[in-house]
Amino acid sequence: MGGRPVTVRLARWSAEHPWRAIALWVVFVAVCFVGGSAAGLNEATSADQAIGESGHADVIVADGKFTDPAVENILITPRTGTLDRAAAQAAATDATDRLRQVTGVASVGAPVSSADGAALLVPITLAGDPQTAADRVQPLRDATAGVQTAHPQLRIEQVGGPSINQALDDTLGRDFKRAELLSLPVTLAILIVAFGALIAAGVPVLLALSSVAAAMGLSTLASHLVPATDTTASVILLIGMAVGVDYSLFYVRREREERAKGRSGLDAVEIAAETSGHAVVVSGFAVIISMAGLMLADDVVFSSLAVGSILVVAVAVTGSLTVLPALLAKLGRWVDRPRVPLLWRLTAPRTGRHGQPARPRFWPAVLRPALRAPRATLIVSVGLLLALAAPALGMKLKFPGMEDLPRTTPAMQAYDRLTAAFPSTGTSHTVAVRAPAGQADQVHAALTGLARDAAADPLFAPVEADGPKIEVSADRRVSVLEVATPYASRDDRAVQSLHELRADLLPAALRGIPGVEYAVGGGVAASEDYARHIREKLPLVMAFVLALTFLVMTWTFRSVVVALTSILLNLLSAGAAYGLLVLVFQGSWAQGLLGFTSMGAIVSWLPLFLFVVLFGLSMDYHVFVVSRIREGIRAGRSNADAVAYGITSSAGVVTSAAIVMVGVFAIFASLSTIDMKQLGIGLAAAILLDATIIRAVVLPSVMTLLGEANWWAPRFLRARSRPATPPADPTPELVGAH
Repeated sequence: MGGRPVTVRLARWSAEHPWRAIALWVVFVAVCFVGGSAAGLNEATSADQAIGESGHADVIVADGKFTDPAVENILITPRTGTLDRAAAQAAATDATDRLRQVTGVASVGAPVSSADGAALLVPITLAGDPQTAADRVQPLRDATAGVQTAHPQLRIEQVGGPSINQALDDTLGRDFKRAELLSLPVTLAILIVAFGALIAAGVPVLLALSSVAAAMGLSTLASHLVPATDTTASVILLIGMAVGVDYSLFYVRREREERAKGRSGLDAVEIAAETSGHAVVVSGFAVIISMAGLMLADDVVFSSLAVGSILVVAVAVTGSLTVLPALLAKLGRWVDRPRVPLLWRLTAPRTGRHGQPARPRFWPAVLRPALRAPRATLIVSVGLLLALAAPALGMKLKFPGMEDLPRTTPAMQAYDRLTAAFPSTGTSHTVAVRAPAGQADQVHAALTGLARDAAADPLFAPVEADGPKIEVSADRRVSVLEVATPYASRDDRAVQSLHELRADLLPAALRGIPGVEYAVGGGVAASEDYARHIREKLPLVMAFVLALTFLVMTWTFRSVVVALTSILLNLLSAGAAYGLLVLVFQGSWAQGLLGFTSMGAIVSWLPLFLFVVLFGLSMDYHVFVVSRIREGIRAGRSNADAVAYGITSSAGVVTSAAIVMVGVFAIFASLSTIDMKQLGIGLAAAILLDATIIRAVVLPSVMTLLGEANWWAPRFLRARSRPATPPADPTPELVGAH
């Protein structure tokens, strides 16, 4: 046993001591989860998340230690025609009287008329912690409903940050609850179809869920080194279910195949460990390398996602090599029970005479063009993928703004009417200034002049009647001014107003004030700064991931050519996914079909995140397929026969794994927010392309054309290559493959 691979030694020990292995895994998962819960989560602060000038503005504002209360508004507008001022004033008085009696209301301001007289606004200041205001707005909404009932001829709505947050939390909460409820049964249903047996389908799900639970605890502990963000847990669940199911699927399918050939349970587990287990280790390492590339983005959000993803992949690999062999050994042939009659006949491993695998039919037909006419097949398939990738050259990056949130809630519909009547309440730029306390009066005068100059420019909204609102910190060192623009955050004119404010208006206003430090933030600024940050960091992350993956693949397969082709194929897959995203989401043709409003751009963080996730997950399939091809080469087959053997013997499991991922990712495309839709469509489409066109058409075409050159490597790598250990069972060759 001493000379056997580590994967085999681990699997054999687990299979011979199943209860110990299972108990150790349960204890490991429990300790990780409980330990993480006890340690508590260390969340990233605004300073941790500061990116560019907008991030600097957030830091200055945070330094002011402002205690701004939460603010709500009662908006009074006509249902049709013009506003009846007397009726509107009566409704405002009624609203003021009712709301002053509501617990949690600190004050109700005087009604404010819009510039055109078409709306009346009643401002409300809430007491208590602004961060929890969204949890306390229901009594206000009830009071507003009472005012509406008393004045049916008018439209009376409550709108403000807390009520919008509550409405969005309700909507998104329902979305994610539906996604969570659907993802598990969808995964289980696909695995039942893939295996034709309930226990075999349940084992991958069980391993994936336990891996996610352990990784959640470990990531909570790791947050004390790398602060966590609110998206970390969702990504751990997404990546953990994907790789956990994949790795188990690869392993269980191989073990079932070997048992179907007549091997004992222990021998079948050992062979699965030596083949699929080795592929799982390499795949996991490739995913970890990809995720580690996020660390180079110099962004705490990506660093947090990287740590969570690395942990869940490492745990899933460990589970596949330890507790999974124990489960398979303990279950034995019970893993194929209870059987689903029709599905079992379709999916059970088939063998012919003398235990040899039965001749496949579907995949040989799919592969025949690639093996008979590889050059033509390669040109056509790569040409189609490049055409699909071409729109990515025109990709635009932006953050979603308020206008990109779902309009299915009354709160967002009221927000649209509010910003139309009072433009200064819509998109705005945050001017943050830090200066010595002795300069506070001079800074205030400069900001007042800035607001006046901006209001005279059509790129900015007019100042409200009560003048610009300038907040000054208690120590008089920090001053903040909101400069509004009448344009939506995605509008080019809003971006133009930002550049004018940064380059001309603000420097001119503050010129000559000693010791002044300033920055412009806000939603538009954050979007522009983050897009620039992603464009700067994406090449660095890509270079890191490509270089390390190339080295790992070269060392694993002892072939420079295999490593190079794997890199190129994965880049082709990622490029096609980018192009598809641009086609679908930067235009408007798919809006009705997918239920979204185009923002004319791709969400800023998506290209970098999508690249590392797709590159890592695509390597799962590539490593598994090429490992089977190399088995054929080591068994003495010709290159064409080895390609046929590798593709046909792995196609079923790769397709099943891809369908699981596509099914789960497609659920995300059904969510309300544009970023989740883009993430779901991008991942689902890329995985589908990768598992079909790339692995079943492009890969066999390339490897058939290259022939023996596939396995070229420098002498020192060839010298370290393991000796051939041909598999005991021959696989029939494809008709016409020569």
